Amino acid sequence: MSNLTTSIQLTQKSTYKLNNGLHIPVTAYGVYTIPAGDTKDLVYYALEQGYRHIDTAVIYHNQKQTAQGVAAFLKDHPEVSRSDIYFTTKVYNSQHGYEETKAAVEGIAADVKEYIDYVDLVLIHSPKSNKEKRLATYKALQEYVQDPSNPTLHIKSLGVSNYGISHLEELLNWEGLLVKPVINQLELHPWLPHLKLREYLVKNDILIEAYSPLTQGYKLDDPELVELSKKFGLSKAEILLKWSFLQGFIVIAKSVNKPRISENLNILPKGSSDELDQTTHLGVIDLDPEILAALDKPDSHEVLTWNNIDCTEYVDPQ
Repeated sequence: MSNLTTSIQLTQKSTYKLNNGLHIPVTAYGVYTIPAGDTKDLVYYALEQGYRHIDTAVIYHNQKQTAQGVAAFLKDHPEVSRSDIYFTTKVYNSQHGYEETKAAVEGIAADVKEYIDYVDLVLIHSPKSNKEKRLATYKALQEYVQDPSNPTLHIKSLGVSNYGISHLEELLNWEGLLVKPVINQLELHPWLPHLKLREYLVKNDILIEAYSPLTQGYKLDDPELVELSKKFGLSKAEILLKWSFLQGFIVIAKSVNKPRISENLNILPKGSSDELDQTTHLGVIDLDPEILAALDKPDSHEVLTWNNIDCTEYVDPQ
């Protein structure tokens, strides 16, 4: 499953088609751990650089400021419309359950509706509750998708995050499923490739979204990665982000450093998919086969987030 290709044609404007027919940009700016006071400015800056997909969550406590950043950018850039920007947020574990999720959506609406009108994607942040609560949460969320004119909040798509195969099977086999999840957002990098889970997702037409593709910095001193960086004259971030794009992931890059925000996006060439030039290779993302071979670690299972506990293996308490 890993390293299916050594090159892929992508640009900063490329999108992938979701199983509901809508499209999602291939890269996103994430705001995890960004202080609320800095979020509006950094989201504005990211959009100014060319990002068109912003990823936040209820538990990040900067959802409102994220929406404010989008609104401020749209106000100053009338050539960009709301439909050009993809906005993702997530319902947290403590909000699982039908009524709890309804209240969570009310809270999301209170934070963002004034600024961005609708939300493109809501994810269940993790499976960490129990089957009854997970399905009740999904039941509540899909009601908003099915009724776009509902008075609370228009949600266009639903997905999950940190779901393993057992959690996905529970959802996909549920008789109440009316809105198929479009995304599973996962910690993904060469040290945590999740091959079996990815095969399952591809088989079920659910796109794969990678968070922490830069390992939150934990692996940037990895001797093998450092040596590859020196040998091929590529930054460590460039190697890891390109690796993620070559796996076919939607990639979330997060930084509070403005030059790095730009650098992470500029891994992808500017332009649009219909401008790709086969002669000049505009839009080609590639890595040397030696790099890909070195980073092909199918048996690695190094979890660097969630206190080093793999949420995809979560088992309900008895």
